Amino acid sequence: MPEQVHERGPGQGEGAEAGQGRGGPLRAFGLAEVYNPSMVPTLQPGDQLVVQYGAAVRPGAVVVLRHPFRQDLLIVKRAVQRRDGGWWVQGDNPFVENDSREFGVVPEELVIARAWVRVRPPRGVQRSVAGVLSWVVSAVRPVRAERSLSSRLRAR
Repeated sequence: MPEQVHERGPGQGEGAEAGQGRGGPLRAFGLAEVYNPSMVPTLQPGDQLVVQYGAAVRPGAVVVLRHPFRQDLLIVKRAVQRRDGGWWVQGDNPFVENDSREFGVVPEELVIARAWVRVRPPRGVQRSVAGVLSWVVSAVRPVRAERSLSSRLRAR
């Protein structure tokens, strides 16, 4: 089953293109929800991502893109390498191959946003200040490019 992302924003209902093509220092931000396990352990199903539309993509960045064969389906992958024709993308979960190993290079115009922050939803009700602080410390994390990505991919 393909990785699936539910996108919210910018402008609720305007879709992904609403944030593309905007210049200047302020670019559109939005939320995306992860539904499938292709990015485990980095992202879990249910995680929310704060994404920036039209942001520059660098190798190692986590991106939201349109599936090359089903462009109505949004997926989350790691941009591994720029190649002729676009980006080679892969999930972090070695057991899920719904990525460039299956569909090849993704054209650059299908990469719509870059993930900046992951928010993991709370499990259960947090009734104490300590519980809420514990959740905030563990749940809100920047999504960074993996430093050892190239060596990890060569080792496989």
